[in-house]
Amino acid sequence: MQRSTLILSLALCAIPYAAQAETCKPTTESEIADQFERWNDMLKTGNPDKVVSMYEDDAVLLPTMSNTPRLTRDAKRDYFVHFMEKHPVGSINSRAVRIGCNDAIASGLYTFKFEDGRSVAARYTYTYAWNGQDWRITSHHSSAMPEH
Repeated sequence: MQRSTLILSLALCAIPYAAQAETCKPTTESEIADQFERWNDMLKTGNPDKVVSMYEDDAVLLPTMSNTPRLTRDAKRDYFVHFMEKHPVGSINSRAVRIGCNDAIASGLYTFKFEDGRSVAARYTYTYAWNGQDWRITSHHSSAMPEH
């Protein structure tokens, strides 16, 4: 290691931790709630690639209408291709939001209505991370309600 690099490294270690910490994006519950509306709008396009684009590449999707965890971009796309064939439209029944530093969690209950008149009520949890430009889904768990 060159002397100047070592000195810089030592100098950075002397900076208080708080000063080294990342800057937190100010956000509100409303902004996080809007992320579901963006996602739902992407469903309405009928284009699975638009929905998948909202997820981090390594995001975990545990979907409502499949027993298979979707861990890759291609697996998520495969799920949405089939899910979107039903022309789903989601609506939030209840929501709780928790905001951290550049991350957030939204969880609650939602219902999907399909073109054929069927519907499914489910529980959900979305986790989001701010990447400096946009909120991205880092995990999404949805499971049909066990009681009818």
